[in-house]
Amino acid sequence: QVQLVESGGGLVQAGGSLRLSCAASGGNFSISTMAWDRQAPGKQRELVAFISRDGNTNYADSVKGRFTISRDNAKKMVYLQMNNLKPEDTAVYYCAARYYSSWGQGTQVTVSS
Repeated sequence: QVQLVESGGGLVQAGGSLRLSCAASGGNFSISTMAWDRQAPGKQRELVAFISRDGNTNYADSVKGRFTISRDNAKKMVYLQMNNLKPEDTAVYYCAARYYSSWGQGTQVTVSS
């Protein structure tokens, strides 16, 4: 199993930016596709972005052009740079290691108008 801890969430005004970080320990970080999911109150968890072990990325249509996922295998870290935030981005954001079916505790992102 890999353990994941997210950080970097907070309250930001619409149009602002945040960078989320996910620190991994245990397992083999480098072989796992990493992802960011989010869940808003009353809604199902949805995929935001993922990045393969080779660095290939994919994004939900709702965040394309605004969010960037990246990883640093040496540091066992994955990041989500979020720009031009919108109120609909408000959610708890979770880091996931897909190979291990593991996720972190989540970090709250709240975007106000």
